[in-house]
Amino acid sequence: MDIKVLSPLWGHEHLDYKEFLEKVRTADYDGFDLWIPHCPTEKKLLFDFLQKHEMFIVTQQHSAAGDTFESFRDSYVKKLYECAEPGPLLINSHTGRDYFSLEQHLELLDAAQEFTEKTGITVAHETHRGRLGYSPQQMEQIFKLRDGIKITADFSHWTCVTESMLENFTDTVTEAISRTRHVHARAGYEQGPQVADPRAPEWDYALQHFLQWWDRIVDCNAQIGSKQLTFTTEFGPAPYMPQIPFTCKAVANQFEINCFMKDLLKHRYKKINFSSF
Repeated sequence: MDIKVLSPLWGHEHLDYKEFLEKVRTADYDGFDLWIPHCPTEKKLLFDFLQKHEMFIVTQQHSAAGDTFESFRDSYVKKLYECAEPGPLLINSHTGRDYFSLEQHLELLDAAQEFTEKTGITVAHETHRGRLGYSPQQMEQIFKLRDGIKITADFSHWTCVTESMLENFTDTVTEAISRTRHVHARAGYEQGPQVADPRAPEWDYALQHFLQWWDRIVDCNAQIGSKQLTFTTEFGPAPYMPQIPFTCKAVANQFEINCFMKDLLKHRYKKINFSSF
């Protein structure tokens, strides 16, 4: 199984687009996890860059909108087709809204499945606050009703929402692991979606929890014969990144943390024996 480690655009929006792409390439990432640029020049630059440097992309659907559910659904499907344009490894989707009904969310999942059947591109629905997958309780219901859905595992949102390290949701976590095809590799904790710095000893307990979940995801995908699994190092900028009061200065460097996570993941899954999990 081929594991690809990707970089987000999040936190680099202030950079010239070409500068961002080169920064990620020279840092030895395998590719990018980002939304398709609206600017035609940046869009062409991205697509040409991917081809020239043989890098990979997971595209993000995060901007579907609408004043009614029907208009949101139409926007959602349109955005999925826009995300398909560069031939991504998969699409990471911020699906729905946490206030949509279960029936409305099932309708969106069915629309995404129809899109996958037509295009061959997997849609991985992210476990993200404010969306369909905001909590393990919500996803437990959906798992029972839709056998085929795949997810992006970002369990940092669940640790935050449940104020726990998911000790009381072991069955749901196990089911989520079996459905994971993409991982947002950010460690959260009981009171937030991002520890201040995963390199710090006081946050090692949280990092170890997440590494154990990610190990199981890797093992599960290896056992079912997945050809590839993607990770995005998704530690974010402020306000995810804590700031020193009165200074607006970040307590750590976001890109350095993400590069630390990249190296940790590449080393861990190059050397580790999957069957030992």
